[in-house]
Amino acid sequence: MMKQIKIKSDIVDNDTGKFYEWFGLGATYPEQIETALNESDDDVVVDINSRGGDVFAASEIYTLLAQYPGNVTVNIQGLAASAASVIAMAGDKVRISPTAQLMIHKAWTATSGNSDDLQQESAVLNGIDESIINAYEAKTGLERTELLNMMAQESWLTAQDAVDKGFADEVITFNATPQILNAYQAPKIAKDKIEQWKQVMAKAKAYDDSHKKITNKDELQAKISLLF
Repeated sequence: MMKQIKIKSDIVDNDTGKFYEWFGLGATYPEQIETALNESDDDVVVDINSRGGDVFAASEIYTLLAQYPGNVTVNIQGLAASAASVIAMAGDKVRISPTAQLMIHKAWTATSGNSDDLQQESAVLNGIDESIINAYEAKTGLERTELLNMMAQESWLTAQDAVDKGFADEVITFNATPQILNAYQAPKIAKDKIEQWKQVMAKAKAYDDSHKKITNKDELQAKISLLF
């Protein structure tokens, strides 16, 4: 049985994650993912819908997933942005919903200090960008200069864009054709039940036309049950 891991919240370091959990808030942090991976030797499915967070926490999670001995499938269900997009690159197969997006950008921070401090911080951020590119390059095969340019522009990729660029392997397809609705509530009765009801009504009309009544209780109950 496949192990399912959900990344549906901010990506934070271990201490911050435990702090969030103490207050009942959602968080994704490395120790949490490591525990989940250690609980099973089965293949893993990672469902992602996250705006990102701490780049170093994301790097650790990426590493945990990338070195996991089983197969790792990543499903980008809504958004894999910033640090979450780095984690997504750890999948042996990366699938993306047709309605989802992936966003990559250069690392950023808030800081203060003199010109020397700011130059030092700039060098740190440039180094982080180079580290992030390693994950994207390994997955996509794109040139580092192209990836850096995409990050500098804060690129938002549709599902097909992500596949075309190599960030994802396939767009998720769905077997059922969804109904397109413009209503306050979705219909409560399935289409096949409505068709069965129409057949029952047609037979009832035929009975009325021939002045024939349903006298068998079991037959009547069977017809009524088609509606539920």
